[in-house]
Amino acid sequence: MPSEPDARDALRRQLRERRKALPAAQQAAAARAVAGHIRTLPGWDTARHIGLYWPNDGELDTQPLAQACRAQGKQTYLPVLAQERRLVFREWLDDQAMQPNRFGIPEPDSSGRSCTAGELDLLIMPLVGWQRDGYRLGMGGGFYDRTLADARGVLRVGLAYVCQEINGLDSASWDIPMQWVLTESGLTACFAQERMPTR
Repeated sequence: MPSEPDARDALRRQLRERRKALPAAQQAAAARAVAGHIRTLPGWDTARHIGLYWPNDGELDTQPLAQACRAQGKQTYLPVLAQERRLVFREWLDDQAMQPNRFGIPEPDSSGRSCTAGELDLLIMPLVGWQRDGYRLGMGGGFYDRTLADARGVLRVGLAYVCQEINGLDSASWDIPMQWVLTESGLTACFAQERMPTR
């Protein structure tokens, strides 16, 4: 019988292949759809500082979402790897110079304004799998959970395809749940009970 880490790794591989197998036209349509659905998120109108991500490994594209943010005068930020496997967020402009991090994912260069997750109004996170209780299966590095442990004020929204929904994943004591999941079909309110992570 596979161990829990082995089972999670197998599920990650399955879900990553599933999203990468989506036709390009379907991926593009999903990216446009979520940019429209975000307007129905409670608190969207007053949110000014929005954390996004640079898509990698088949993740849902955030470019249309970034354009929707900027069209409404909102500032967009991307995660930057920091010490202790945590993230800080650096302003992301249309013509922003980018540099690859150690995983090859582009990050804004050091000329942009930086902030912590707690200074954002809204954080839109990538994920591999999502559940309606708000718990997410990530890539396994724990970057977002560590970053959010001290940033409970930010509104947490997972961004994913409908086909990434899963059931029956047990949460770990350090997992920080999402409050909403945004897919090409719309917003899903999550119902996890808030708890402080175990350190």
